[in-house]
Amino acid sequence: MSDVAITLSIIGLALVLFAWNPVPAVVVAIGASLALYFTGVLTMPEALTGFGDPVVVLIASLLAIAVAVELTGVGAWAGQLLLRRTGGSQTTLVVALMVVAAIFSGLIGMNGAVAAMLPVTVIIAVRTGTPPSLLMIPLALACLKGAKLTLLGSPVNVIAATQADEAGAGHIGFFEWAILGIPQLAGAILIVVFLGKRLLPVRQSESIPADFSGHAQTLVQHYNLEHGLHRLVVPPTSPLVGTARQALDLAAYAGLRAVAVLDHEDDRPLERDALEAGDLILVRGDGHEVDRLAADLRLEVREHGAEAALGDVLLSRDSGLAEAVVPERSAMIGSTVFPGMTSADHEVMVLAVQRGGAELVRPRLTLRSGDHLLLQGSWPALERYLSSAQLIVIDSPDEVRTQAVALGRGAKRVFAILALLVVLLVFDITPAPIACLVCACLVVITRVVRLPQVYRGIDWNTVLLIGAMIAPARAMEKSGAAGMIGDHIVSLLGDLGPTAVLTGLFLAATIITQFISNTSTALVMMPIAFATASDMDVSALPMVMSVAMGASASFLTPFANGVSLMVYGPGGYRFGDYWRIGVPVLIWTMVVTVVVTPLYWSF
Repeated sequence: MSDVAITLSIIGLALVLFAWNPVPAVVVAIGASLALYFTGVLTMPEALTGFGDPVVVLIASLLAIAVAVELTGVGAWAGQLLLRRTGGSQTTLVVALMVVAAIFSGLIGMNGAVAAMLPVTVIIAVRTGTPPSLLMIPLALACLKGAKLTLLGSPVNVIAATQADEAGAGHIGFFEWAILGIPQLAGAILIVVFLGKRLLPVRQSESIPADFSGHAQTLVQHYNLEHGLHRLVVPPTSPLVGTARQALDLAAYAGLRAVAVLDHEDDRPLERDALEAGDLILVRGDGHEVDRLAADLRLEVREHGAEAALGDVLLSRDSGLAEAVVPERSAMIGSTVFPGMTSADHEVMVLAVQRGGAELVRPRLTLRSGDHLLLQGSWPALERYLSSAQLIVIDSPDEVRTQAVALGRGAKRVFAILALLVVLLVFDITPAPIACLVCACLVVITRVVRLPQVYRGIDWNTVLLIGAMIAPARAMEKSGAAGMIGDHIVSLLGDLGPTAVLTGLFLAATIITQFISNTSTALVMMPIAFATASDMDVSALPMVMSVAMGASASFLTPFANGVSLMVYGPGGYRFGDYWRIGVPVLIWTMVVTVVVTPLYWSF
């Protein structure tokens, strides 16, 4: 059996398994690489070389940068901006949502964009009363089309540009993708605006993600924190000036509980240890006891006036709230706590404790299994303390911060790092993998995100899938299978000219990508594009772009790309909902590709 037959058989079987999905796609891809090694088509270095390929490094780096964009509240900021600027017009809202999602997709990749914009879209659907099914597929289409605005938008773009460079076919610039991307995006928006209400289902979802935009106020109300709340200012004459926060002992004042200590400079929860003049102490309890405390410590009682809402004070860009439950067998069972106590490093405070839905107000409490703790502290401190198995977190601090805090701490650094990335790539200062890796390291070095957050946020399935599929793609070229298929395409369509061949490559990639991932499709089809161009003695760039566009045109099913899959549940969709609007978008994509590509990348 020839190497060509072995290669095509293994890849054909892999395509069937991708579509059938009896095992994870990553396992299928790795299995294909191993099969090519055991059959002698590839050597061991060739079978494993994909995992160290620059494309894999680039994709992983992009996903790390996307994590930083998401966690710094850039998506929450975009959502608030959309709601403020679009008024009550649903059409304007949909257009604005798609444009913003497309821009994000071009900057941080389509998977990162949909992750950042999905909570935003949920908030928009809830607040405007719009069925999520009318917004989620448009969001996915915008991310898929926005991925064709820049090199960073999709792994397919990276694969195409990298292989074109390596093959000597030519360079595809950072923004050159927009030559095809802008008309494709504009057409998709028009299709959604004019046909969306007829082609999209009107359906609610049972799995829509939680809306955390009002999370702080919900917790304040649930734990009744504003009841009996008093604000005390520390004047210069108070004996508390210069003392540590833990020196504030309320044990002698019956029923008084500390809620927060706020910095006098910005009215945010205090991060330094020592109290200064002007700092604000929030306590709950009987007014007479508050007056006695104020007299003893020479504090000034501040009237409520136009104070900021307590939820806005406790949950901000610097600090947050978290609710946790003491599980069975926790080492914390039997521990003594009280509202107002802080952790050993004073970074996390216990605001309230509930048992069986009722608040416990005793001066000292012995924790039991099932007790609820409301904690307040800086975001890094909350994540650090709640990563322990001794407490079960009800809502992840990262998820809450992503939605509730617009342009949180580190957002300016993220924008600067993104600007640096664009400059490095636009002016071709360094190779794309190096530029992305540098910027991925910067988001950690500048403390925008911590390394564990990056590890959790990266979609390792995507990274491994791309690495594993590089070996079958190289086997196509090494065995001669790509050249053979290219010969058949040329013999079938060559007499009709290169435009007909370009169309054929687009359709072949489009058909395959409906059933397997677009990255796998691109890796399988790229060698065929180069072989076809060589047979016709024309430039390979138009053929490469055609395959890239076809491989990304997975609009007809929800399972061919991660973007469509991520909106499947939140939109309340069924399998057949995608093709209705996907067909006109696919036709428009083909028209733009076939007409515009030869005009810019000549044969």
